[in-house]
Amino acid sequence: MERRAFRVSGFAMLGLLLILVVVATVAGATLADGSAAAVIAVVSLLAVLAISGFAVVNPNEARVIQFFGRYVGTIADAGFHWTVPLTAKRRLSRRVRNFETDRLKVSDADGNPVEIAAVVVWRVVDTFKASFGVDDHISYVAVQAEAAVRHLATSYPYESHDDGRASLREGNVVSEELTIELGERAALAGVEILESRITHLAYAPEIAQAMLARQQASAIVGARYKIVEGAVGMVQSALERLNELEVVELDEERKAQMVANLLVVLCGDRNVQPVVNTGTLYG
Repeated sequence: MERRAFRVSGFAMLGLLLILVVVATVAGATLADGSAAAVIAVVSLLAVLAISGFAVVNPNEARVIQFFGRYVGTIADAGFHWTVPLTAKRRLSRRVRNFETDRLKVSDADGNPVEIAAVVVWRVVDTFKASFGVDDHISYVAVQAEAAVRHLATSYPYESHDDGRASLREGNVVSEELTIELGERAALAGVEILESRITHLAYAPEIAQAMLARQQASAIVGARYKIVEGAVGMVQSALERLNELEVVELDEERKAQMVANLLVVLCGDRNVQPVVNTGTLYG
């Protein structure tokens, strides 16, 4: 797991190093040649060791410290620091990043080929796992994002024709599940998934025209259903009002004829030409 590395202020250590150099210079000037050379050699060695411990950390970045292959810790605070000398300091970004998958061609839950793409927003939260848990955490997130999108596309239909069944077109439900699934996959790399959204969703070109015709047919059926439902209500209301006001008395046969005529007028998609009856009601 990630832990804090030993560190002190880089400015304080730099000041101490300058003082040490000044003292060594003064001592070298006052001592004999042999002693002066030894002091200068020791100070030079200490200076080289001290310089190898300096590190600069930018905002929203971290330095992963390794001492001859061993993980020492992580410096996550921005600034000028000094840590254990002779260590490797790997820079790791902790900024928020986003990744957009390619347009993937997969089959949905109903077996229809669809094209789907998504964008994933993520950031590193554990530098130890990001550095040593996987080989390359950026490539790992990219591959796992595409795998999660493929799995999601095969779990839901493109559009649901049944009530209560989720579909890929329901962005909130699908995006939430994609975020959860990808978060579980990316935890191994010390990555937190902040958000994921589907950016492209369409039927594959080879079935796009057929599915468009199907959608148009479904829309027409739905519209006709609404029209018939409204017409039946209007006819019922008309008969009730005629009976309530006692405008005219109709037998069952005339009621059926009146209902048929009203439904033709109300449900027809063309203008109806009226026919005026100049005879009796039964003529």
